[in-house]
Amino acid sequence: MATSSYKYFLVDTPAPFVAHVQINRPKKINAFFEEMWLELKTIFDTLSISPDIRAVILSGVGDRGFTAGLDVQAASQEGVLAQQAGVDDAARKAVAIRRHVQEFQDCIGSIEKCAKPVICVLHGVALGLAIDIATCADIRLCTSNISFAVKEVDIGLAADIGTLSRLPKIVGSTSWVKDVCLTARIFGAEEALRVGFVSHVLENKNAALGRAMEMAKLLAEKSPIAVQGTKELLNHSRDHAVAESLKYTGLWNSAAIQTSDVERAMLSGLKKTKPRFEKL
Repeated sequence: MATSSYKYFLVDTPAPFVAHVQINRPKKINAFFEEMWLELKTIFDTLSISPDIRAVILSGVGDRGFTAGLDVQAASQEGVLAQQAGVDDAARKAVAIRRHVQEFQDCIGSIEKCAKPVICVLHGVALGLAIDIATCADIRLCTSNISFAVKEVDIGLAADIGTLSRLPKIVGSTSWVKDVCLTARIFGAEEALRVGFVSHVLENKNAALGRAMEMAKLLAEKSPIAVQGTKELLNHSRDHAVAESLKYTGLWNSAAIQTSDVERAMLSGLKKTKPRFEKL
């Protein structure tokens, strides 16, 4: 089991081609501040191009929760608003804030942009930024004791790191999305499963991590050309019209279908053997 050293995250490889990224600030219920989201981007950008990784699990250290979201105390003392306190020109202050938000969005969005499928394991407290992070993941699992909330309205702002853009495309009910985003109310595992925000609910964190590991190992056994191409095409389809997505898929597969992985996969099916695919 190889382990990488980061200040606020644990990253190891518990199985061949599988990375496990853990948010590691349990004393603060894994609450984020700027140094953490910058480190998160470094991690996922690295995993995205690593030939030794084909699937990623993302979870939080400790029993209390996945993450309590933004560290509000740190943001009030050292955040962009505090940094701009002495700036009188409104336009210059706005430009600085916009740049800060863009950087923050890009860091969290690195999970979505990661070429490898990301399985997010949510437990305990999962508030605010936790939803932004979860909506960037490809597959979401949670524990039965989860407490979700799109919490930003309760701290006086509209969520701006991705939830309001991604959650309506994950969940089919606009009414439900507006319900939880406007009220900032807590919702649990049963409700999250019912509306399709998560795909599985497990009894506890260990069970959820076990299920995630099963899924990650299965993904890691498949052709990385096929898996990474499927993620790319599904994300493109989400954001574009059908005709445009069909054209993009045709162009993508005009190259990807030439891989030797197709022949290996087909022959293994005929011979009832387990295929092995080269690194990508």
